[in-house]
Amino acid sequence: MNFEAMTDKSIAAEIGRRIEQIRLEQNLTQQQVADEVGLSRVSYRKLAAGAGKFENVIAVLRVLSRLDLVEQFVPETTFSPMEQLKLKGKQRQRATGGHAGNADINTNKQKTTLDW
Repeated sequence: MNFEAMTDKSIAAEIGRRIEQIRLEQNLTQQQVADEVGLSRVSYRKLAAGAGKFENVIAVLRVLSRLDLVEQFVPETTFSPMEQLKLKGKQRQRATGGHAGNADINTNKQKTTLDW
């Protein structure tokens, strides 16, 4: 699946669809999952449609015993050994954003409006 070509909303809907598939494979009703998480069935249905809070998505993955998917979703990264030497054991707290070698994060991306 080419997530680069998809809108944020369609990616969220795809994640919801995949969560629904896991629920169905485990033969659980929407109400059962919603009860375990502490949501209403309507809120669960919104989550499955891609409109759920991230915290609730994690809670549903926990109920479905699939928290391993979070590690795959955003894997932990580490700095290169050279970067760690430059930092001299300190943990990086912020990005400067002004290095010549870094491309602008908004380059070639479509502008989206926030709904909050």
